Amino acid sequence: MKNPIVSVAWLHKHLQDPDLIILDAILEMPTEDVQIKGTRTFDIKNKFSDSNSALPNTVPSPEAFAAACRKIGIYNGSKIVVYDAKGIYSSPRAWWLFKVMGHENVLVLDGGLPAWIKEGYATEKRQEQLYEEGDFTANFQPQLFKTKEQVLENTQTKEALLVDARSTDRFLAETEEPRAGLRSGHIPGSINIPYTKLLKDGKFLPKEKLKEILTVPEKPLIFTCGSGVTACINMIAYELVSDNSKAIYDGSWTEWGQEVNLPIEK
Repeated sequence: MKNPIVSVAWLHKHLQDPDLIILDAILEMPTEDVQIKGTRTFDIKNKFSDSNSALPNTVPSPEAFAAACRKIGIYNGSKIVVYDAKGIYSSPRAWWLFKVMGHENVLVLDGGLPAWIKEGYATEKRQEQLYEEGDFTANFQPQLFKTKEQVLENTQTKEALLVDARSTDRFLAETEEPRAGLRSGHIPGSINIPYTKLLKDGKFLPKEKLKEILTVPEKPLIFTCGSGVTACINMIAYELVSDNSKAIYDGSWTEWGQEVNLPIEK
C-alpha cells in the first residue's frame, strides 16, 4: 500500500528532483493570485473533464486526457505532486484521474497551498506559461471506474460497499440538493462518511483517527458524492488505512438523483 500523500516539508526538500512536476488542481479559477513556485495549472473543469457530457467533472477520454497532459509538459516518467488552494478538496480528484489513466507516480500535497504558505516556503504570482510538449500516454484502468449500471447491479449483489462522501443531511434527504432537478436521498445500501470528517485544518487526519472513523469491510469499495470530486477524498483516506480494491462512481448523485427509474433510500 503506497502512501498517496506527502507533506509540504517533503515537497520543499524534493523541489529539485528531476522529473518533478507540481500541479495546482483547480475546479474554478481561484481568487488568490499565488501559487507554489514552479506550479503548472491542472484545470479539471475546462481541460480535464469531458466537455460533451451533461454531467459535471466527468472523466475525459484517455486520448483527450493524454493530449491535455502533453500540452502542459507532462511525460510518462514525470513524478507528479498535486495540490489545491483549499488544503484538500480538488487535488484528490486530480490524483484519481492520473491513477485511472494508468499513471502511478502521483501524490497529493497534504494541506495544499495554505500549509505551504504557513511554512513560509517560496510562492510566485500565477501566470500563463507555455511548456515543451510532453510524451504522456494514457492507459485507462477500468477497475478504478464505475458506471451507474455497475452501481445499480451492486445494489442487488452487494459485492462492494458503497461509501457516500456527501453531508449527512443530504444523505438522509433532510435538505434539498444544491443542484436543481435532483431527488434527495442516497443509493440503496450505501453508507455515509462525510469527507469533512476525515480532514482537519485542510489535512487528512492521522491514520489512527481515520481507522476509528472508516468502516473497512472485507470487500471492494465504491466511492460516490455529488459529482465525483469529494468521493476521491474518501478514496484517499481509505487508501491510507486499507488494501481493499477501490473505485469511483463517476456520475455520483448528480447522475443517480436525476434518473427517476433508479432506486433511492431516504
